[in-house]
Formats: sequence, C-alpha cells, structure tokens
Amino acid sequence: MKKKRFTISMKIRIFVVTAVFIVSMSIGLISYYIGIDRIDNYIKRMTFNTAENYASLVDPEYIAELRKTAETEEFQKLRAEAVDKKDDSIIENYLKEKGLWDKYASTRKEMCNYLDNMEDIKYLYIIVLGDSSALYDMYLLDDYDNPLTQTGFFDDREPELKGIDTSKTIEPTITTGEWGWLCSAYAPICDADGNIICHVGCDFDMETIMSQRTSILLCAIFVPIGITVFMLLLTIVYFRLIFTKPVRRIVEESKKFDPQNYVPDDENETNHYGKAGVIDIYTKKSNEITDIYDIIRATQISFIDYLDDKAKLEKDKQRYLNILRQVETENKDKKDQLERVSDKAYRDDLTQVGNKNAYLKKVNDLNRSIEKGAGKFAIAMIDLNNLKYINDTFGHEAGDIYINGSCEIVTRTFTHSPLYRVGGDEFVVVLMGEDYRNRDELVSRVREDFIKSYQNTRVPPPERYAASVGIAVYAEGDTVDTVFKRADQAMYAEKMLFKMKNGSYR
Repeated sequence: MKKKRFTISMKIRIFVVTAVFIVSMSIGLISYYIGIDRIDNYIKRMTFNTAENYASLVDPEYIAELRKTAETEEFQKLRAEAVDKKDDSIIENYLKEKGLWDKYASTRKEMCNYLDNMEDIKYLYIIVLGDSSALYDMYLLDDYDNPLTQTGFFDDREPELKGIDTSKTIEPTITTGEWGWLCSAYAPICDADGNIICHVGCDFDMETIMSQRTSILLCAIFVPIGITVFMLLLTIVYFRLIFTKPVRRIVEESKKFDPQNYVPDDENETNHYGKAGVIDIYTKKSNEITDIYDIIRATQISFIDYLDDKAKLEKDKQRYLNILRQVETENKDKKDQLERVSDKAYRDDLTQVGNKNAYLKKVNDLNRSIEKGAGKFAIAMIDLNNLKYINDTFGHEAGDIYINGSCEIVTRTFTHSPLYRVGGDEFVVVLMGEDYRNRDELVSRVREDFIKSYQNTRVPPPERYAASVGIAVYAEGDTVDTVFKRADQAMYAEKMLFKMKNGSYR
C-alpha cells in the first residue's frame, strides 16, 4: 500500500488556514480585551464621579460631628445593646439626645433619593477608612436597606483596600465576592481645611455587564473559527484550480519521460523527443508553474541531446582508443627501457643501494632544502674495516660477501633513510625523519652490531663484518659538504681506535 504523502498543497492549505485562524482569533481577542478595558475604565470613572458628586452634597461639618459621636465609647456600647435587642430606637433616641437626628434623617433620605435615581448604582454609603495598616473600617451612614445599628459598625476592611493609603486618591476597583460583581469607588469628604473626614463609598452593579462579557468572548472565539472554516473551503477550491491541477498534470506527463526509448543509432528517426516521452503540454498562463514546466522540458531535451552527442562521441572515442593502444604499447616499451637505464645509473651494481651519482643528486636536493630553511638531517659516514685483508686473503668474491653483509647490517638499522655506496668500502647514510630523531640510538645500535659480528669467531672471517661509524648533524650555516666532512672526521677517529685495538692489515 502506497503511503500517502504530505504534499506541498496540503502544507500551504494548513499554513493559510492557520494564519487566518491566528490573525482572526488575535483580532477578535484584542478587540474583546480593548473593548472591556474601555468599558471598565468608563464604569470606574462613572462610579467615582457618582461618589464624588454625592460627596459634594453632604455637609462636612455635620459628618465630622457624627463621626466624632460614633467613635465614642458610649455610642459603641449603645450600638452593641441595640444590636443585641434588635432595637434601632436606641440609636435614634441617642442621636436625638445629641441633636444629630434630624440632620441624620434628612441626609439619609437624600442618600436614598440619590441612589434611587442612579441606575445600576447598587450601594451608596459613608465610611470612615483607616490608614494603610488598618484592618477595620467604620460604616457611618447607610441607606434604608440597612438598620440604624449599622451606624458606627466596624467591619473587616475590604480586600481591595488592604494596604491602600487612604489619604490619597483611591483608584476604583472591580471585584467579585459575597456581594457579587461590583465596581467600587471612594470619594473623600473634606472639611474647610481640606482634611479628609471620611469617604463616600459607591458600588456599581457589574452582574449584567459580566454576563454580557461571556457572550462577547464566545463571539470573539467562534467568529474567527467560522471565518477560518470559510477560508479553508475557499483555499481548497482556489488552490486546486490555480496550483494543484496544473502541477499534477505536469507531474503525470513528466513520469512518461523514458530515455531508454531513445535510439541514438537510428539516423532516420525524426522524433527523438516525442519517442523518449519529453513533456509537451499546452500552457497559456505565464506564472511560476509555467516556469517549472519550461525548466523540466528544457532539462529533458538537454538530456536527450546529451545522449545523442554521447553516442557520436562514443564512436569517435573507440576509434581514438585503438590508435592510443598502439601508441601506448610502443611508449611502454620505451618507458621500461628508460627506467632500467635510469635505475642502473643511480644504483650500485653489487649492493643495490644508491651509488655515488645518486648521492650527488641527494646532495643537490639537500642544498636546495637548506636554501629554503628546511635543513634538518644528519650524515652517517661508514667505512668498512679489513676489506683489503679479506680481498687479499680470501679473494674478491669473499670481499663482495663482506661488503653485502656489512651493507645489510646498515640497512637493517637505518630503515627510514637512504644508503649510498660512495667508494669501494665507504657508505653514506642520510638520516631523515624518524631515523633523524632517533639518530643517537641508531648509531649506537649499528656500532654494537658490527662489534658483535666482528667478535663472532664461530663464522669465517669474510662473515665477521667490521666498520667504523661517524655521524654529524646539520647546524645553521652548514652545507652538505661541511656536514659530510665532520662525519668523515668522526668516522676516521673511530677507525684509528679500531686499528689501535685490533691492528690492521692495511
């Protein structure tokens, strides 16, 4: 079963729908929050203005006297008694006794009339607010819905007032609690000197507005969803018309392209492109899809042309290859001859190591390295001891064995450096790389190997190899020749010690 692909068409549709949904949802929610913010600000301002307007109608001198009376211990005891007996007359009689009742009654009536004429104002009252650290506030005067015992009642401070500096303007707040959704504002009542006596509290009923907000929010959510669904349907139809259908046709026609149907050797074939299935459809529009079609067609045509050219080149190539094979056969024979001659020119016939010509070539290479500042090498000079004695006593064939055996000891030790035979019994090793870094250890090893070979009396004299070894390291300012001479001097000094210790036939 063919796995369904996640096509470009599907991706673009998802992108368009997602973008429309995000934009429309964002606009809806932003509009919603901007709208409710404006409504909240309007209600807060209106609630505060209501409290402020009523505060301007109240007699501050009377309110100051009423507060002073309500805060006395005597009044609070009477108020407690009135609460217990549920008898408002106790408060009324006390206020009459203090000459405050008539003004109290008229102020209360005015408050109720004001409240009745203000639509959606739920509560209107006069309250004494403590400082920012107060836990309780005292209700001084309320409407008819509250008993007279409410006068002078200390109640828990409302949560929105906790920690508020009541000596300054109090910002209106919208809260919900046991009284429902309310917008509360407090306007100060001041005496002639501008001192705050108490505050007029005003509570705006927000229940209806809050319920309306839910409807508005649902509208802000579902309208974008509806717009998104509509755009999805529109996108499917429109996108299929301008993109999916022409692209699908191009894909289907492109699948018919099969270069194997092209026969390059058929010179009479006049429809190479059509037989190979080169795409050929009519497109009247000029857009990006047309560009894609043109590119595909041009690519297919180029490929068929390439096959045609390749077939022609293949014929020419085969003809040239036959000629080249003949030339290569002749050149190979000449090259082998040159390599044999070149190898013989730089290799010692007896030991098969480099000869003097090879050493001189190496000297030139080393001098060029020195000129470039890359001189890092050492030269070991090796001179065979007693070779003349072997030749004179046992013959030159034994001497050749002696030379080859000594050469084998040297090559076995200096495995990473070239060895040259520069004389009948003289060898030069150019120490480089790893051999150069381990030169002291290697020179000591080759000397020990020659000593052990020379002291091995169980073999005939032509196999008791002996040699003197001297080494010199390149230093700044040297040439290859000066390094060679120091190595030769070191070798000569060691040869003298060998002669003093063992004697010499020479």
